[in-house]
Amino acid sequence: MGILGAAVVPHPPIILPEIGNGEEEKISATKTAYEEVARRIVDLNPDTIIITTPHSIMYADYFHISPGEVASGNMQQFRARQVAFKINYDVDLVKQISLDAMTEKFPAGTLGERNPELDHGTMIPLYFLEKAGLDFKRVKFLRIGLSGLSRAIHYKFGQIINAATEKLGRRIFFLASGDLSHKLKADGPYGYVEEAPLFDFEVMKNLSAADFFGLLTMDNTICSRAAECGHRSFQIMAGALDRRDVTAEKLSYEGTFGVGYGVVWFNIGGENPARDFDRQYAEYKEEELIKRKATEDDYVKLARYSLETFVKTKKVVAVPDDLPEELFTTRAGAFVSLHKDGNLRGCIGTTQASQENLAEEIIHNAISACSRDPRFDPVTVDELEDIEYSVDVLSPAERVFSVSDLDVKRYGIIVANGTRQGLLLPDLEGVDTVQEQLAIAKRKAGIRSEEKVLLWRFKVIRHK
Repeated sequence: MGILGAAVVPHPPIILPEIGNGEEEKISATKTAYEEVARRIVDLNPDTIIITTPHSIMYADYFHISPGEVASGNMQQFRARQVAFKINYDVDLVKQISLDAMTEKFPAGTLGERNPELDHGTMIPLYFLEKAGLDFKRVKFLRIGLSGLSRAIHYKFGQIINAATEKLGRRIFFLASGDLSHKLKADGPYGYVEEAPLFDFEVMKNLSAADFFGLLTMDNTICSRAAECGHRSFQIMAGALDRRDVTAEKLSYEGTFGVGYGVVWFNIGGENPARDFDRQYAEYKEEELIKRKATEDDYVKLARYSLETFVKTKKVVAVPDDLPEELFTTRAGAFVSLHKDGNLRGCIGTTQASQENLAEEIIHNAISACSRDPRFDPVTVDELEDIEYSVDVLSPAERVFSVSDLDVKRYGIIVANGTRQGLLLPDLEGVDTVQEQLAIAKRKAGIRSEEKVLLWRFKVIRHK
């Protein structure tokens, strides 16, 4: 009993003829592979099919499992209302996973339901399963959303899911629904970035070799820039197959419409203690932290020291005596930025000096970044090893009168309209043009796009 098999599948609505109206033939390899996956699942005759989907309810710090006994949905969003489904949930398995999560104080369960209707990340797999002859009256389902938590936590959730299935003796198939990158083509719906094909290549290489360690350790910047949606879905699946023999079969990959679609089948064997990727990943993260600390300069070390001390003790550190002289003699504005798993985790700063010296500026702004950024919950002790820091020291701002005086890589900007003011640092990931820089700065200030603004520019010295 337990997990019989698993597969990674995409969810492009255009693959359905009722929506594609012939365009689906441009991804015929994906369609053929999907049909093969569905046929194999029917042959395995599972009791329950678990579907992880990026398009169910998603919380930053919680995994949502769809509650209730039944669920339905249709593709009206894509002008195909006639494509509709009704499924039965495996209530006992939902209860077991939720109970196990609660016992382990793990953030998962059925709380926070906002929209019980099935999402297209779930319905597209259902479409192919129905065509393959799956008995929807007999087979039950679980629909599970993703979270904003770390890769290790997604992997751990997969382990919890697998343990629950074994306790109940269910015959389970695991479907990880998720597209790859969304920025493969300049004329695609999301444009092009050079990281997108790199992401797809790495994901498909790792999945095709059942290399889940490689999947977990992919470069955060590449993942973020590629605008992917399925990576965390795949991480949960990998955790569910922890310490099992797994062989993979790549069935297809296409990027016809500027979005990557990969289909991979996984055959599951017996126990294999060597595939303990949770332990291997934890060791990898520890080694990376040691390397990162060794390369941090004094500015970043000060930000880390002050933040970690505050998170652990709620105390503000005194300025250390052994800092470079310029940190005592310089007064300047500074921003402290925090990233976790490639995503922003907090950023607070000052546009001009507000403390006696730059050292105190960094200490106070590091504490604010971890505890007072209104976009995020305060940083917790458990997160400290995953936080990456940067410190930007600002030059005095200078007034400019034309966007031609701006450079998105070289200058940060300040925009103002009356009492409303917004700032954006230079050379930020995903901000590639002055127009984007201005638009984001205006939004931060609550200034409408059509409103005129006063402009200032400034340079930064970035410490990492």
